[in-house]
Amino acid sequence: MTAQATPLPLPKQVAQAREQLLALLRESAPEAARWVEEQRAKRRKLPSVVVVGETNRGKSSLVNAMVDTPGLSPVDADVATATYLVFGPAEQWQARACYPGQLAPVPVPLDQLVNWVSAAHELPDGELPPRYVEVDGPAPLLQKLVVVDTPGVGGLDSVHGELAVEAAATATALLFVVDASAPFTQGELNFLAGVGDRVETVVFALSKVDAYRGWRQVLEANQALLAEHAPRFKDAVFHPVSSRMHDLAAKAPSAEAAEMLRERSGVPELLASLESLLVGRSVMLSEANTLRALSTALGELQVNLENEKRALTTGEDEAEALRRRKDELTAERRSSTRGWQVRLRSEVQRARLDNAHEVAREMRDLQSWFRQAIDNADRDQLKLLPAHVDTAMQVVTGRLSERVGTRLNQVADTVLAELFSAEELAVIRSQFARTGGPQVIVRGAEKRAPTAEDKLLVFMGGVSGIGAGKMAVLPLAGAVAAPILLVPTVIIGLGAGWWIARTRKHTADKQHMKTWLNESIADTRSTLDQLVTEQLIDAESQLSLALDEALGKRIQGIEEQLREVDKALRLDVTERQKRTVAVNKRLGEVVTGRERAEKLLAGIRTVRDKK
Repeated sequence: MTAQATPLPLPKQVAQAREQLLALLRESAPEAARWVEEQRAKRRKLPSVVVVGETNRGKSSLVNAMVDTPGLSPVDADVATATYLVFGPAEQWQARACYPGQLAPVPVPLDQLVNWVSAAHELPDGELPPRYVEVDGPAPLLQKLVVVDTPGVGGLDSVHGELAVEAAATATALLFVVDASAPFTQGELNFLAGVGDRVETVVFALSKVDAYRGWRQVLEANQALLAEHAPRFKDAVFHPVSSRMHDLAAKAPSAEAAEMLRERSGVPELLASLESLLVGRSVMLSEANTLRALSTALGELQVNLENEKRALTTGEDEAEALRRRKDELTAERRSSTRGWQVRLRSEVQRARLDNAHEVAREMRDLQSWFRQAIDNADRDQLKLLPAHVDTAMQVVTGRLSERVGTRLNQVADTVLAELFSAEELAVIRSQFARTGGPQVIVRGAEKRAPTAEDKLLVFMGGVSGIGAGKMAVLPLAGAVAAPILLVPTVIIGLGAGWWIARTRKHTADKQHMKTWLNESIADTRSTLDQLVTEQLIDAESQLSLALDEALGKRIQGIEEQLREVDKALRLDVTERQKRTVAVNKRLGEVVTGRERAEKLLAGIRTVRDKK
């Protein structure tokens, strides 16, 4: 009795299937094979980890320790903008401010990095706030992982937390940083509960353990809170870390002391865990994308082979059906009314109306949230509010951009379904996949600084305060000489004046901020409406051209099928049978290959969901 062969590990099964299916495509559909290989070549070379957490949790200090470069990512409590840092590999340290879809990147000196990412520092003259800043360098970790340091915006349960979620949605993993001073806040728990369905892998770091002796009790409390509020992460491993201890290793008197400090900092253990968890998985997820492209290309090839099989087996009946279909599509393409164009225009108009309603709703929700935030803000929070508004605007515009793209895909599908048969759709969708769809980019509104407040408030407060001081000492006027009362009157008056002026100015600041917010929301809504309308008009034109081209290609495809039918009709019975056997064999290989690709994709999803 022979022993059963040990099944190959999933990664080897995927790699083997990829090469075999690519070979099948190269032989039968070289153009489709080239497209699959191009898609595979475009995949991201390195996995990415996005670092998130509340303000002052030690995120940037931990990132600096991870890349072993103290002070690289600005450690600043006021880093609260829409800007995040993307760290990648390079032979020398370099940085650039990025404006995707708008402007060319702007080189940034490393010693001026804080000016580009911190709300407490001014941008260089004439520069606009970037969407993000890329920082590349020779750190060993960056040769294996891309690290994204998101700003701490002081409220992961607010609209600002969406920036972290969106940044993490396309990442390989999320590194969630909490400190050892106290258990999870409600905002952090809400964020984790919401991110559970959108981010596959979350790693936890408990920072500042060197500063708090009771960090083990905090860790246990965090685990209990996760089990109750975010059960998906109840068994998650926490990595206790101390960035300060890691930095002290560079100043240690001996190599042994430095090594001990680094080990006790917990950073090497965290890095080893991230590399073990992510490096291999990134490859597998990229392979899954290749399998999806292979399945799409094989679906198109399957339709073509089935057409060829019908041509060989049905003869004149198939030829007549093809001629009728060609005439129908040709008439549709040449028609002055073009019913499919009317349908396309109707669907785009519907998408435009839906988008207008969403823009209005998003802006209304944003305005309501920030008006309440203004009412509850102290002076320091009020100063940072414009930066928070800018963050929220970026989140909303990004979300609307994604929805516009989704709607355009739905419009194309709706019109395609009315224009082509199910078999023809398989071919057309494959062609669309190779050429790509219309790109939609919604730009964010520019941040506007509030104007200077009326300085007369100080004078008014002073006058009111002196009046209040006189009232306070008036009962003593009969017993004490007036000159003696002058000093306390002035002191009390100035103190009261300072307090009144300060209170009035803060109230005026809030009102001014609300006025600025209303104007900014109105400007943003107008800008979004205009931009999205223009993009939908452009998209309608692009889709119209694409569908017209799709009609032309389908007509050409039918003409090629007709030529194959004519050739088949001229073949003798023996040769036709021989060709039929060959087509059936190839069709079986394609169907089996596509099923194999789908089965492996299901296996990858199963393994992913277990982790």
